[in-house]
Amino acid sequence: FDKDWGGPGTITLDTLSDWSANSDTGIKYYSGISTYSVSFDLTGIKEVSKNDEVYLDLGVVANIARVRLNGRDLGVVWTSPFRLKISGIFRKKNNVLEIDVANLWINRLIGDEQKPWDGIVDGKWPEWLTAGMPRTSGRFTFTTHRYYKKYDPLVQSGLIGPVKILQPVK
Repeated sequence: FDKDWGGPGTITLDTLSDWSANSDTGIKYYSGISTYSVSFDLTGIKEVSKNDEVYLDLGVVANIARVRLNGRDLGVVWTSPFRLKISGIFRKKNNVLEIDVANLWINRLIGDEQKPWDGIVDGKWPEWLTAGMPRTSGRFTFTTHRYYKKYDPLVQSGLIGPVKILQPVK
């Protein structure tokens, strides 16, 4: 989670979950890109032939994900089912999976509404902006209109899963 956008930096998660339900405000109100990474072995997987199609299913993703497996860019998934073909890419041991997930700006805008307003008032640009001064409100975003209120519901964000390997039925 990018610290420049209020995120906590690198963290370790025990389970996949919705960022907006997290108790850490740096995650709860985070908007941007966060990278998930895991190394794993495929134990218990059935033997597959070269012609068998094997898929990585990400489960629920809010909102878009770029996936890399063993250094190979598998592309971007942006709609359900969040599934990519991994035939010929996975290994029995020492797989490295990286998933960049980007969400919407809504949660960051709602999070910023928890802080004092430092935007346009009476049609005038704020002094901190026009004078090139540091911002003191603690907000991360700047908009010309308040699109959300501090008590508006947050939207689901992140890699929620479950992440699965889907094999052909034999």
